[in-house]
Amino acid sequence: MLQTLYDHFWWDRLWLPVNLTWADLEDRDGRVYAKASDLYITLPLALVLLVVRYFFELYVATPLAALLNIKEKTRLRAPPNVTLEHFYLTSGKQPKQVEVELLSRQSGLSSRQIERWFRRRRNQDRPSLLKKFREASWRFTFYLIAFVAGVAVIMDKPWFYDLRKVWEGYPIQSIVPSQYWYYMIELSFYWSLLFSIASDVKRKDFKEQIIHHVATIILLSFSWFANYVRAGTLVLALHDSSDYLLESAKMFNYAGWKNTCNNLFIVFAIVFILTRLVIMPFWILHCTLVYPLELYPAFFGYYFFNAMMAVLQMLHVFWAYFILRMAHKFITGKLVEDERSDREETESSEGEEAAAGAGAKSQLLANGHPILNNNHPKND
Repeated sequence: MLQTLYDHFWWDRLWLPVNLTWADLEDRDGRVYAKASDLYITLPLALVLLVVRYFFELYVATPLAALLNIKEKTRLRAPPNVTLEHFYLTSGKQPKQVEVELLSRQSGLSSRQIERWFRRRRNQDRPSLLKKFREASWRFTFYLIAFVAGVAVIMDKPWFYDLRKVWEGYPIQSIVPSQYWYYMIELSFYWSLLFSIASDVKRKDFKEQIIHHVATIILLSFSWFANYVRAGTLVLALHDSSDYLLESAKMFNYAGWKNTCNNLFIVFAIVFILTRLVIMPFWILHCTLVYPLELYPAFFGYYFFNAMMAVLQMLHVFWAYFILRMAHKFITGKLVEDERSDREETESSEGEEAAAGAGAKSQLLANGHPILNNNHPKND
């Protein structure tokens, strides 16, 4: 049974153009081709990246945060209360007034004490500014290195300048070591993001982030063993071109450098729109949808690859909507908050909930991550 499923999955006609077999992609005459077995290394590499990330955050990001005066904020903890904790975990983090009154009778606490307990309990679950800074620092470092490496890998290739050459000789296209390591490390990084997503800063677009990581892993894995490597390297470099700008803007935001953060956001927004909503659909997607059909009839692998590309493109549109909306409100001077990142709740003098939006600074949002939460007085 398993052998039958295996044979059906790796059927040549599924993943390769007509009249071609996996035997055509076997190494020969010093030419090396992408193979599915190459992907096994990505899982242990992902674990290595998680270890590297741990030490990076500990010995690089944390001292950098200290230099920028980013410190762990002391939070008042909610006192132990079995009744309130059970409600918090099972029924909701923000009880309605009727529920507050019921909990008051059950616990013997006043309504204000109940509200204060839930406010402190919610704050306990929110990630600290230092945690956000360390995470952004790691991603900024990786994306910047990956972008520079990606440009170095593809800029001397003829198909970087002429997209028709992406399919010249497909799928019998040998690979070089730089392409191999670029692909393996990028794929390992997305595996590491998927492994750590439960412990990373959780946003309201949590589901979209999971979809993005899974779609990217599937797309990279398939594009490797079906030898869509040339197209894959273009997609990777395109994505990395804006991601490091996003993470740098977040770092300056957490440090309280409002003007630098805002300026970086504007640059990021421009690069994001150009790469994800212009170059991606009108150059890259056109390249993967149209040019292959000039050489071969459509086959399952062709449809599968472009379906994954379409999923990524829909996510780009989803995040671009938030970028443009926040950018518009920011430019017009309206005070807005990051709709996907929780704001720390403050203790009021009378124990009531802080007024929503009171004293809120400008905040921006983009590409599955928060940008601005300028609750700092510093200006650079």
